[in-house]
Amino acid sequence: MSQLVIKNLHVSIEDKEILKGLDLTVEQGKVHAIMGPNGTGKSTLAYTLMGHPNYTVTAGEVIFKGQNVLDLEPDERSRLGLFLAFQYPVAIPGVTVANFLRTAINARRRAANPEDKGVPIPEFRKMLKERMDLLKMDHNFAGRYLNDGFSGGEKKRAEILQMATLTPEIAILDETDSGLDIDALRIVSEGVNALMNKDMGVLVITHYQRLLNYIKPDYVHVMLDGRIVESGGPDLALHLEDQGYDWVREKYDSVPEG
Repeated sequence: MSQLVIKNLHVSIEDKEILKGLDLTVEQGKVHAIMGPNGTGKSTLAYTLMGHPNYTVTAGEVIFKGQNVLDLEPDERSRLGLFLAFQYPVAIPGVTVANFLRTAINARRRAANPEDKGVPIPEFRKMLKERMDLLKMDHNFAGRYLNDGFSGGEKKRAEILQMATLTPEIAILDETDSGLDIDALRIVSEGVNALMNKDMGVLVITHYQRLLNYIKPDYVHVMLDGRIVESGGPDLALHLEDQGYDWVREKYDSVPEG
Protein backbone atom coordinates (compact mmCIF):
# COMPACT_ATOMS: atom_id res chain seq x y z
CA MET A 1 0.00 0.00 0.00
CA SER A 2 1.56 3.28 -1.15
CA GLN A 3 1.98 6.27 1.16
CA LEU A 4 2.76 9.90 0.47
CA VAL A 5 5.12 10.88 3.28
CA ILE A 6 5.87 14.58 3.81
CA LYS A 7 8.78 15.25 6.16
CA ASN A 8 9.85 18.62 7.58
CA LEU A 9 8.74 20.49 4.46
CA HIS A 10 9.82 24.13 4.23
CA VAL A 11 8.62 26.16 1.24
CA SER A 12 9.07 29.80 0.28
CA ILE A 13 7.63 32.05 -2.38
CA GLU A 14 9.45 35.25 -3.30
CA ASP A 15 11.73 34.77 -0.27
CA LYS A 16 8.79 34.57 2.15
CA GLU A 17 8.58 31.29 4.03
CA ILE A 18 5.09 29.78 3.85
CA LEU A 19 5.52 26.16 4.96
CA LYS A 20 7.64 25.89 8.09
CA GLY A 21 8.36 22.27 8.78
CA LEU A 22 5.19 20.44 7.73
CA ASP A 23 4.84 16.70 8.41
CA LEU A 24 2.02 14.54 7.06
CA THR A 25 1.44 11.00 5.79
CA VAL A 26 -1.42 10.16 3.38
CA GLU A 27 -2.18 6.51 2.69
CA GLN A 28 -4.00 4.84 -0.18
CA GLY A 29 -7.58 4.04 0.74
CA LYS A 30 -7.87 6.86 3.30
CA VAL A 31 -9.30 10.39 3.17
CA HIS A 32 -7.27 13.07 4.94
CA ALA A 33 -8.68 16.59 5.28
CA ILE A 34 -6.60 19.69 5.93
CA MET A 35 -8.41 22.70 7.37
CA GLY A 36 -7.10 26.06 8.46
CA PRO A 37 -7.56 29.82 8.20
CA ASN A 38 -6.69 31.83 5.11
CA GLY A 39 -3.00 32.38 4.46
CA THR A 40 -1.76 29.41 6.46
CA GLY A 41 -0.26 27.60 3.46
CA LYS A 42 -2.84 25.00 2.44
CA SER A 43 -2.77 25.74 -1.29
CA THR A 44 1.01 26.22 -1.13
CA LEU A 45 1.21 22.61 0.03
CA ALA A 46 -0.95 21.40 -2.86
CA TYR A 47 1.03 23.27 -5.52
CA THR A 48 4.36 22.24 -4.02
CA LEU A 49 3.39 18.57 -4.06
CA MET A 50 2.72 18.81 -7.81
CA GLY A 51 5.79 20.89 -8.63
CA HIS A 52 4.58 24.45 -9.29
CA PRO A 53 7.70 26.41 -10.29
CA ASN A 54 6.85 29.51 -8.23
CA TYR A 55 7.34 27.63 -4.97
CA THR A 56 10.86 27.02 -3.66
CA VAL A 57 11.51 24.06 -1.37
CA THR A 58 14.23 25.02 1.10
CA ALA A 59 14.18 21.89 3.28
CA GLY A 60 12.44 18.55 3.71
CA GLU A 61 11.36 15.75 1.44
CA VAL A 62 8.22 14.14 0.01
CA ILE A 63 8.55 10.39 -0.41
CA PHE A 64 6.22 8.38 -2.65
CA LYS A 65 6.94 4.90 -3.95
CA GLY A 66 10.50 5.12 -2.71
CA GLN A 67 11.25 8.38 -4.53
CA ASN A 68 11.58 11.96 -3.39
CA VAL A 69 9.00 13.52 -5.70
CA LEU A 70 10.57 16.94 -5.16
CA ASP A 71 13.29 15.78 -7.57
CA LEU A 72 10.72 15.07 -10.31
CA GLU A 73 9.03 17.25 -12.92
CA PRO A 74 5.23 17.72 -12.60
CA ASP A 75 4.48 15.25 -15.44
CA GLU A 76 6.73 12.67 -13.77
CA ARG A 77 4.87 13.13 -10.49
CA SER A 78 1.59 12.59 -12.33
CA ARG A 79 2.82 9.41 -13.97
CA LEU A 80 4.00 8.18 -10.58
CA GLY A 81 0.38 8.36 -9.38
CA LEU A 82 -0.22 11.87 -7.97
CA PHE A 83 -3.09 14.12 -9.08
CA LEU A 84 -4.14 17.67 -8.27
CA ALA A 85 -7.66 19.05 -8.73
CA PHE A 86 -7.16 22.80 -8.96
CA GLN A 87 -9.05 25.41 -6.98
CA TYR A 88 -9.21 27.56 -10.13
CA PRO A 89 -9.01 25.32 -13.24
CA VAL A 90 -7.72 27.00 -16.39
CA ALA A 91 -9.83 27.21 -19.56
CA ILE A 92 -8.31 25.81 -22.78
CA PRO A 93 -10.42 27.08 -25.73
CA GLY A 94 -10.26 24.88 -28.80
CA VAL A 95 -9.36 21.69 -26.91
CA THR A 96 -12.28 19.41 -26.09
CA VAL A 97 -12.53 17.57 -22.81
CA ALA A 98 -12.27 14.25 -24.67
CA ASN A 99 -9.17 15.26 -26.64
CA PHE A 100 -7.49 16.60 -23.53
CA LEU A 101 -8.09 13.37 -21.63
CA ARG A 102 -7.01 11.12 -24.51
CA THR A 103 -3.81 13.16 -24.92
CA ALA A 104 -3.08 12.83 -21.21
CA ILE A 105 -3.61 9.06 -21.27
CA ASN A 106 -1.44 8.64 -24.37
CA ALA A 107 1.35 10.74 -22.84
CA ARG A 108 1.40 8.39 -19.86
CA ARG A 109 1.39 5.30 -22.06
CA ARG A 110 4.22 6.56 -24.25
CA ALA A 111 6.30 7.53 -21.25
CA ALA A 112 6.05 3.94 -20.07
CA ASN A 113 6.59 2.54 -23.58
CA PRO A 114 7.86 4.81 -26.39
CA GLU A 115 6.54 2.29 -28.94
CA ASP A 116 2.97 2.58 -27.65
CA LYS A 117 0.62 3.80 -30.38
CA GLY A 118 -1.85 5.27 -27.91
CA VAL A 119 -5.25 4.13 -26.73
CA PRO A 120 -7.48 3.19 -29.71
CA ILE A 121 -10.33 5.66 -30.18
CA PRO A 122 -13.15 3.09 -29.77
CA GLU A 123 -11.56 1.82 -26.54
CA PHE A 124 -11.11 5.37 -25.25
CA ARG A 125 -14.70 6.35 -26.06
CA LYS A 126 -16.03 3.29 -24.25
CA MET A 127 -13.88 4.02 -21.20
CA LEU A 128 -14.80 7.70 -21.15
CA LYS A 129 -18.53 6.95 -21.36
CA GLU A 130 -18.21 4.48 -18.49
CA ARG A 131 -16.46 7.09 -16.35
CA MET A 132 -19.04 9.73 -17.21
CA ASP A 133 -21.86 7.35 -16.39
CA LEU A 134 -20.21 6.62 -13.04
CA LEU A 135 -20.11 10.36 -12.35
CA LYS A 136 -23.65 10.88 -13.74
CA MET A 137 -22.41 13.27 -16.42
CA ASP A 138 -24.05 14.03 -19.78
CA HIS A 139 -21.96 12.52 -22.59
CA ASN A 140 -22.16 15.84 -24.48
CA PHE A 141 -19.80 17.23 -21.85
CA ALA A 142 -16.91 15.44 -23.56
CA GLY A 143 -17.31 17.53 -26.71
CA ARG A 144 -17.09 20.91 -24.99
CA TYR A 145 -13.88 22.94 -24.84
CA LEU A 146 -12.11 22.33 -21.55
CA ASN A 147 -13.41 24.75 -18.89
CA ASP A 148 -14.29 27.30 -21.59
CA GLY A 149 -17.52 28.95 -20.46
CA PHE A 150 -17.97 26.35 -17.74
CA SER A 151 -19.77 27.23 -14.53
CA GLY A 152 -17.88 26.76 -11.27
CA GLY A 153 -19.56 23.41 -10.73
CA GLU A 154 -18.81 22.23 -14.28
CA LYS A 155 -15.13 23.11 -13.88
CA LYS A 156 -14.92 21.06 -10.71
CA ARG A 157 -16.77 18.15 -12.32
CA ALA A 158 -14.30 18.27 -15.21
CA GLU A 159 -11.49 17.96 -12.65
CA ILE A 160 -13.17 14.93 -11.10
CA LEU A 161 -13.61 13.39 -14.57
CA GLN A 162 -9.87 13.82 -15.11
CA MET A 163 -9.29 12.06 -11.81
CA ALA A 164 -11.61 9.24 -12.85
CA THR A 165 -9.77 8.85 -16.15
CA LEU A 166 -6.19 9.04 -14.86
CA THR A 167 -6.90 6.86 -11.77
CA PRO A 168 -4.27 8.31 -9.41
CA GLU A 169 -3.10 6.60 -6.25
CA ILE A 170 -3.04 9.87 -4.29
CA ALA A 171 -5.46 12.66 -5.28
CA ILE A 172 -5.10 16.18 -3.88
CA LEU A 173 -8.29 18.28 -3.94
CA ASP A 174 -7.41 21.95 -3.45
CA GLU A 175 -10.53 23.70 -2.10
CA THR A 176 -12.83 21.83 -4.45
CA ASP A 177 -15.77 23.45 -2.66
CA SER A 178 -14.61 26.99 -3.56
CA GLY A 179 -17.31 28.90 -5.41
CA LEU A 180 -19.84 26.07 -5.44
CA ASP A 181 -23.46 26.32 -4.37
CA ILE A 182 -24.87 23.52 -2.28
CA ASP A 183 -26.23 21.53 -5.26
CA ALA A 184 -22.95 21.69 -7.18
CA LEU A 185 -21.06 20.78 -4.02
CA ARG A 186 -23.21 17.70 -3.52
CA ILE A 187 -22.79 16.59 -7.16
CA VAL A 188 -19.02 17.01 -7.12
CA SER A 189 -18.74 15.24 -3.76
CA GLU A 190 -20.81 12.32 -5.03
CA GLY A 191 -18.33 12.04 -7.91
CA VAL A 192 -15.39 11.86 -5.53
CA ASN A 193 -17.17 9.29 -3.37
CA ALA A 194 -17.95 7.17 -6.45
CA LEU A 195 -14.22 6.99 -7.22
CA MET A 196 -13.01 6.22 -3.69
CA ASN A 197 -11.50 2.77 -3.28
CA LYS A 198 -8.72 1.01 -1.42
CA ASP A 199 -6.21 1.97 -4.12
CA MET A 200 -6.75 5.74 -3.95
CA GLY A 201 -5.89 8.07 -1.09
CA VAL A 202 -7.37 11.57 -1.01
CA LEU A 203 -6.03 14.75 0.53
CA VAL A 204 -8.90 17.25 0.81
CA ILE A 205 -7.97 20.89 1.43
CA THR A 206 -10.86 23.05 2.58
CA HIS A 207 -11.83 26.00 4.74
CA TYR A 208 -15.23 24.68 5.69
CA GLN A 209 -16.68 21.63 7.34
CA ARG A 210 -19.62 21.57 4.89
CA LEU A 211 -17.57 19.71 2.24
CA LEU A 212 -16.81 17.06 4.84
CA ASN A 213 -20.54 16.44 5.25
CA TYR A 214 -20.31 14.80 1.82
CA ILE A 215 -16.73 13.55 1.57
CA LYS A 216 -16.23 11.75 4.87
CA PRO A 217 -12.66 12.04 6.15
CA ASP A 218 -10.82 9.38 8.09
CA TYR A 219 -8.49 12.03 9.52
CA VAL A 220 -8.71 15.80 9.94
CA HIS A 221 -5.63 17.99 10.30
CA VAL A 222 -5.49 21.64 11.32
CA MET A 223 -2.89 23.80 9.62
CA LEU A 224 -1.62 27.00 11.20
CA ASP A 225 1.31 29.17 10.20
CA GLY A 226 2.72 26.63 7.76
CA ARG A 227 2.50 23.54 9.96
CA ILE A 228 0.10 20.79 10.93
CA VAL A 229 -0.58 21.59 14.57
CA GLU A 230 -3.59 19.42 15.42
CA SER A 231 -4.89 16.08 14.08
CA GLY A 232 -7.91 13.99 14.88
CA GLY A 233 -10.97 12.27 13.51
CA PRO A 234 -14.08 13.70 11.82
CA ASP A 235 -15.22 15.28 15.10
CA LEU A 236 -12.35 17.74 14.88
CA ALA A 237 -13.92 19.31 11.76
CA LEU A 238 -17.23 19.70 13.61
CA HIS A 239 -15.42 21.35 16.50
CA LEU A 240 -13.75 23.82 14.12
CA GLU A 241 -17.09 24.61 12.51
CA ASP A 242 -18.58 25.34 15.92
CA GLN A 243 -15.64 27.10 17.59
CA GLY A 244 -13.64 28.56 14.68
CA TYR A 245 -9.85 28.77 14.74
CA ASP A 246 -9.29 31.14 17.66
CA TRP A 247 -8.72 28.28 20.10
CA VAL A 248 -6.09 26.84 17.75
CA ARG A 249 -4.31 30.20 17.51
CA GLU A 250 -4.36 30.58 21.31
CA LYS A 251 -3.08 27.06 21.87
CA TYR A 252 -0.24 27.25 19.36
CA ASP A 253 0.58 30.95 19.38
CA SER A 254 3.87 30.22 21.13
CA VAL A 255 4.92 27.35 18.85
CA PRO A 256 8.56 28.10 17.95
CA GLU A 257 9.56 28.15 14.31
CA GLY A 258 11.93 25.46 13.08
